[in-house]
Amino acid sequence: MRISEAKKEKIIEQILAFLYSISPKAVFTINIAHETARDEEFVKTLLLNLKKKKIVVEIKKNSLGKQYKRRSRWQLSGEAYNSYKSHQQNTH
Repeated sequence: MRISEAKKEKIIEQILAFLYSISPKAVFTINIAHETARDEEFVKTLLLNLKKKKIVVEIKKNSLGKQYKRRSRWQLSGEAYNSYKSHQQNTH
């Protein structure tokens, strides 16, 4: 099934809004997929594209510094958070 670019953009907006709402906490891909009611692999693809654009940060270690084998946590980058925050303040 093919999803239009407009729908992908809407889903990305949902992901970014969710990450902003819980910032600075980082969450696993599965949590983001559950929150946006989307397939985990699809969400991961979108997150990797956002990572390339430096909008989100991928965290591959736990709080003790141990490397995850197959998991990643995600959070907004500092620059994206500040940009989103200023945008939210301007719209209210």
